[in-house]
Amino acid sequence: MTSLAPGLLGLRVLEIGEMVSAPYAAKLLGDLGAEVIKVEAPDGDPSRRRGPFPESAQDDPEQSGLFLGLNTNKASIVLDLTTTHGQERLARLVAEADVVIHSLSASAALECGLDGPDLLQKNPALVVCAITPFGHTGPQAEWLAEEINAVHGGGWGYLIPGDAGNDSQPPLTVFGHPASCQAGMAGAFATLGAVFKSRGTGIGEYIDMSTMAHVAGMLEASFIAWSYVGAVASRAEGRILNPWGIFRCRDGLIFLVTVEQDQWERLVEMMGTPEWAQLEVFDQPADRAANRDLLAIYIDEWTSQYGVDELFHQGQKRRICFAPVFTAADLAKQDHLKARGFFQTAHHPVAGQLTHMGSPAVLTPNPWRLDRAAPLLNSSPTASFADRPTTTTTGSNVSLNTDAARDVARTRPLEGIRVIDFSWVWAGPFATMHLAFLGAEVIKIESSQRPGLGRRLPIHPPELEPTLNTCGYFNQWDQGKKSIELDLSQPESIATVLELVASADVVMDNYATGVMDRLGLGDDVLRNANPDVIIASVTGYGHTGPLREYMGYGPTTAPLSGLTALTGHRDGKPEEVGVSFGDPAAGLAAAFFVMNSLVTRAQDGQPTRVDTSLWEATAVNAVEGWMAHELASVPLERMGSRSLTEAPHGVFRCAGDDQWVSIACTSNIQWQALADLLGGEARHEKFGTATLRKTNEAELEDLVTAYSSQYDAWQVTHALQAIGVASYPSLSCPELEQNEQLIARSFWERFDHPEVGVRTHSGIPWRTHNSSNGVLKRAPLLGEHTTEILG
Repeated sequence: MTSLAPGLLGLRVLEIGEMVSAPYAAKLLGDLGAEVIKVEAPDGDPSRRRGPFPESAQDDPEQSGLFLGLNTNKASIVLDLTTTHGQERLARLVAEADVVIHSLSASAALECGLDGPDLLQKNPALVVCAITPFGHTGPQAEWLAEEINAVHGGGWGYLIPGDAGNDSQPPLTVFGHPASCQAGMAGAFATLGAVFKSRGTGIGEYIDMSTMAHVAGMLEASFIAWSYVGAVASRAEGRILNPWGIFRCRDGLIFLVTVEQDQWERLVEMMGTPEWAQLEVFDQPADRAANRDLLAIYIDEWTSQYGVDELFHQGQKRRICFAPVFTAADLAKQDHLKARGFFQTAHHPVAGQLTHMGSPAVLTPNPWRLDRAAPLLNSSPTASFADRPTTTTTGSNVSLNTDAARDVARTRPLEGIRVIDFSWVWAGPFATMHLAFLGAEVIKIESSQRPGLGRRLPIHPPELEPTLNTCGYFNQWDQGKKSIELDLSQPESIATVLELVASADVVMDNYATGVMDRLGLGDDVLRNANPDVIIASVTGYGHTGPLREYMGYGPTTAPLSGLTALTGHRDGKPEEVGVSFGDPAAGLAAAFFVMNSLVTRAQDGQPTRVDTSLWEATAVNAVEGWMAHELASVPLERMGSRSLTEAPHGVFRCAGDDQWVSIACTSNIQWQALADLLGGEARHEKFGTATLRKTNEAELEDLVTAYSSQYDAWQVTHALQAIGVASYPSLSCPELEQNEQLIARSFWERFDHPEVGVRTHSGIPWRTHNSSNGVLKRAPLLGEHTTEILG
């Protein structure tokens, strides 16, 4: 790892967060040098009771893996916010802070003095970020939800597992809390954007982040297939690209995907050009998709003859995208991750020396640090930001009472920032789309001779003749951008790019390692054109380390990171996680670190090199799996949608065809209310405690199913929410588009596109108080802005 850079030193962050999303957002800022004080209730953050725990210290709140993994680099102070004293102490901390991140509902925030607009009235430069399941506005804003409810309410759960073949079993939930981690990352990204603006203008922000909306905004091609084609994606549906899936080896499992035709041809050659592979039914991508089940049988028969490592390395040498299905124990052995400094250690006073997963990106210069392990409860009872170094904020006493000041307030944080975008498919476009969300001018470099895969995927309105402008995939993930057309094989085009770089703040690509160098656009060339430019890349394995040349696509990294190994039905096989999770995970991480680089460059004048790896950006979301390994807990197993500690917790059948509801009961009080609703056997003492409910979980689930199967999913949801139990239907994409909560928060974008007309696209998952909301403009036509920008 490179030497430490100043990073966010001087940024004062107050966290009033529970469980995952808000604590992870605050941790990300703390990892980059911010001073973070975590406020906990007298009984502590609930994640202290969720595990996984060391086998020798079950239920020790100081040794819960979830808490330990999400709360490094923080101080802990206990405040009872139901008391006047606690609220007064909190108000003093808020007055000293630059950023407040919390997970309280709108009503709870109001009760303890954390109402966003009110805080901005008192301190106009403050940045407040609330990360909640449904957001602070809308008809469901006060509903309860756990990870499982946000996953299924946001449409992701309905897609899990990918390519299941049928819908007879319930949709699944990915093990752990990856959706909440991603919402936390998005909240941290938006927060840094607001910090960037606040430091320049003295105008702060109140960010209202919805986890469910973020999930609905990372559904790969599923929602857009509904919007453009009318196809309803589900876990029973096969993939567009084949072969794609998990296959047997002699000593384990391996994931394989071929994205381009030439990759399929190299795979056929690697297999020895068997007769079956030359059949017409496997000739082209559409043929392989139509005959995917037969193809999978042949592929599985071939892979079962080889070892995992043999296929992984021999396939990658041929530029074929293989990836092993790793456990957390396998992850710990990876020399590539060790070489990139991904594992970092810290000593915890109770749990001892712990190895943590590190940064989702390698930064140069490097501000990322692991200074201390997670805090003991109330380890800093007198914690304060007073007398700590601060950063200068322009116009900290700004008034918004003039028209000019209100105009400044409405601007987005990155207006005036220019991004040169070489990205394609999903991970890179997801990153630059988020920069466009914050107002950056994002200029895509494209070519009609070699158009990106995002423009070529078969997701076009069936009534239209397909063109490079009618693909819904591109039009979804490239919203808010501009497009210029250049042939990068020509020297004059490279010269033009360098002229653009001279006026740019960021250059982003997600080509394979070495491609930018071969184009004549390596780091030295870019920095020679503009010494201040931030250079960011997303690749499968990163630009350093022994596997840096290996191919990596988004679907490969859940297998590599331990998520796939723990996702699946009880007593079933490892399953895919429903979307190519590595793409949005890495794209959002890259956007976050670019945003951090813009903040720190404005502070110290030094640009950053951001090297984001799909693998690392995915792995950090598998925090429970990793900490279970590190704490030597009872070995984790696939458990469907069950919780490690709570019951009932799962997805239950409802009346109707393929209708399901997610339910999470997380306390004895909630259980008593649910037991009264269920009646009869549910009131038996064998379900009286959390431990007993876990012991008798199968029987308990039968009782819940007997109730839920009588009603439709919304009837169950309303009944349970009315008694204070978290519940939400598992929504398909058509149901998602009609969801009243997302509609009320203006989540959907419907631009009038010149070629496809008005189509629905997912938008921005947060709402802001000061700056304008909504996506600024539709995705561009190929080369639409060439004359405007180059002229």
